[in-house]
Amino acid sequence: MLGEWCEGHPAATELFSRGSAILGYDLAAVCRQGPAEKLNATSVSQPAILVTSLAALEVLKVRDPSLVSRASITAGLSLGEYTALVFAGAIDFDSAVRLVDIRGRAMQECAGQRGADGATAGGMVAVLGMERDRLASLCDECRGNDVLEVANVLCPGNIVVSGSAAACRRLEEAATAAGAMKCVRLEVAGAFHTVLMQEAVDRLGAALAETTIRSPRIPVVSNVDARPHADPAEIRSLLSRQVCGVVEWHASMDYVLSTGVRTLCEVGPGRVLRGLLKRIDRSVVCSGVPE
Repeated sequence: MLGEWCEGHPAATELFSRGSAILGYDLAAVCRQGPAEKLNATSVSQPAILVTSLAALEVLKVRDPSLVSRASITAGLSLGEYTALVFAGAIDFDSAVRLVDIRGRAMQECAGQRGADGATAGGMVAVLGMERDRLASLCDECRGNDVLEVANVLCPGNIVVSGSAAACRRLEEAATAAGAMKCVRLEVAGAFHTVLMQEAVDRLGAALAETTIRSPRIPVVSNVDARPHADPAEIRSLLSRQVCGVVEWHASMDYVLSTGVRTLCEVGPGRVLRGLLKRIDRSVVCSGVPE
């Protein structure tokens, strides 16, 4: 997660020092050296992604300051919304790290709950090549007495469902039989963006209530309703609702593009968002840092 791109950028490395002091462990060392089991734990991966993304933003400020200064709107997928809010001045860095630490730990604890068979209580499955309405109907058919919901609407033909492990298995079989191109079980700790995360919502909501949030200097598109919000109270509510709610990423990108934006930049590890954007509108230019 943390490569040579960060070297020689004091502002970026300073963020890791500040983040480590808040978290109580050497975040940069975990990002560089692992072990993978620790870095992949939700309680660690969430603050790691937040700080890495904000460090990448500091690198971008040096490489292309005009691109950063011209930014007129921003958004982040699920956890990435916190990065977007920090960039927009709604939440300060230290507060964001504390919030994401609480969010990650709480979600990890919810995910660690076990079912009657001793297996992890939930999971997530990406379903490729199926329309949302049809997939939602299959969730209704396969849910039974378990939890099963559409969780992430990412781009045309790429939707993630989330829920109890048994219900996810039933959904995979039903979606394949109904003509889905492919079903991919995601390597996640639990059923994120479902009611199984309600205890995490309660803990995060309490932390948000004690956190100073300001009106963003530029619009930040919410995952929950694919619209920007300036009222700090609304932002708090939406960040809480996001944990159990559907991530409306496709609609969020549609909103961003509706404002006339044609040049975007993905800030943070990986190229996932650029890949999704190509499926939404291939004509849009999207760069990234780090490459």
